[in-house]
Amino acid sequence: MSDTPGGRILTRRKLLLGTTAAAALGACDSSRPHQGFLGTMERFNLRFQAALFDPERLAPEEPEEALTRPGAFPQYFVSSEMPRAPAGWALKVGGLVKQPRVLSLDDLYLLPRTDYRIRHHCVEGWSAVAAWHGVRVSELAKLVGADPRARFVEFRSFDSGYYSSWDGPSAFHPQTILAYGMNGGPLPPEHGAPLRLYSAVKLGYKMVKYLTEVNFLPEPTGGYWEDRGYEWFAGV
Repeated sequence: MSDTPGGRILTRRKLLLGTTAAAALGACDSSRPHQGFLGTMERFNLRFQAALFDPERLAPEEPEEALTRPGAFPQYFVSSEMPRAPAGWALKVGGLVKQPRVLSLDDLYLLPRTDYRIRHHCVEGWSAVAAWHGVRVSELAKLVGADPRARFVEFRSFDSGYYSSWDGPSAFHPQTILAYGMNGGPLPPEHGAPLRLYSAVKLGYKMVKYLTEVNFLPEPTGGYWEDRGYEWFAGV
């Protein structure tokens, strides 16, 4: 994702984190974070970040020795207690698609698997490294026959209504996956089991855990933190 290690990507990330933080801090002083001056700045940031995004650029693989030690990769959920998958959990896939589906984990295991070991970046400034495996969102789109008019993808969670919507190029990036495994084993509950969104191209709050729905849509629908004033595009 960078031409030179520690060079362009660091400068760009600092810039994008700055715009995200500014939007989030500004939202603390407004009950209408997407209107007025803040709304204007958010739309500018969205266009600016989208223009910088390169759907062909891949984040570098980290060496195995860079893995964050067990238990040290931060956990996050919005519920008061760690969410647990409801009985009979399945992933509902719909929206502008030819064939809506309800998929079990076994169904997802049958799709082509993607593995990578990359660095995670949080809007709070920390980073960590884990190995993830799962199925690309682009493979899911093929399975259900997503309509070309579906330029956005919405991801919904059973964690107290957490959700986020993404631009199509980011959602269909080859390193954007629905992860059902972490560090060589099943995805643990503290990191979003049974299924979570993971990607090299977004900040952490865009990566919805505890997935229950994926919808291919013609318009964006916001997000849990985005509705509270955080940057919508949130690229790295």
